[in-house]
Amino acid sequence: MSNIKDVAKLANVSVATVSRVINNKGYVNKETRILVEEAIIKLNYIPNEFARTLYKKVSKTIGVIFPHLSNSFYYNVLEGIEEEAFNKGYKVMICNSREDASREEEYLKQFVKYNIDGLLIGSNSNIQSKYKELNIPLVSIDRKIDGIPSVTSDNVGGGYRAAKKLVESGCQNIVHFRGPSILLTVKDRSLGFDLYLKENNLTCTRVDLAFIDPEVQLITNYLNDHPKTDGIFCDSDIIASLVLSELYHLGKRVPKDVQVIGYDNTLLSHLVTPKLTTISQRMFEIGKEAMLSLKCLMEKEELIDVHKLIPVDLIERESTK
Repeated sequence: MSNIKDVAKLANVSVATVSRVINNKGYVNKETRILVEEAIIKLNYIPNEFARTLYKKVSKTIGVIFPHLSNSFYYNVLEGIEEEAFNKGYKVMICNSREDASREEEYLKQFVKYNIDGLLIGSNSNIQSKYKELNIPLVSIDRKIDGIPSVTSDNVGGGYRAAKKLVESGCQNIVHFRGPSILLTVKDRSLGFDLYLKENNLTCTRVDLAFIDPEVQLITNYLNDHPKTDGIFCDSDIIASLVLSELYHLGKRVPKDVQVIGYDNTLLSHLVTPKLTTISQRMFEIGKEAMLSLKCLMEKEELIDVHKLIPVDLIERESTK
């Protein structure tokens, strides 16, 4: 494979002259430019993108850091990011922090080396100051961070709509199997859910579970100890599918005895029996809007909507009346 020195040798010019032609920077007379371009074509030379990045200070590359790529929310959001990035001429570097702050910091160092133009973050860690030190355009996804533009799903509205559906369908003894209560998204869903219950003089019990690998025994124990439960709201379709399985083993009929609502509207919601009523997040749209916001920042355009809130939808299926 040819390199820039080979091009310079064939054109009988310096490497610096070849670099000026490739990057269209600095003066090169017409005859010399033609010689260099002919040498590039003859040698089928492909300029080193990383070298060009360092020279031009623009990489047309963005970074993405997510806490989990096994979570369907993030890979659906990622599809929206990648689609919009590709359409706008940007490449995407994707990193999975696994909720590890030190791993996240290492990725940030790599992003600096590759001179990325902007960064999309879905981080749960407390290293926000490290992000701001990068001095590059930033957009936060699925959570608000002080001083950083964001694109989030309407989690308060999602919780509110789930409670409304259960109550209007006759549920009185309600439990909320939620994700880790330290997460802002979980707090927002709980806020909306509790708000509607309060408006109707009702309360619910809350059980915290992991999003990625929920502990089934906690679900089983609760359902065994609370046989009168007739309404269940789950913070993910994964949790809801485990709930449906446990209700089946307990001989409970869904939705006649117990009604269940999930969250995310993933493929799983179509596959379980009965098919799952769920709150649908517009994940692809979240990714697309995040990339559009980042593009505005990278191109120094005015960002009119600093904190974009993407609506959710209630998808009614067989697990509610």
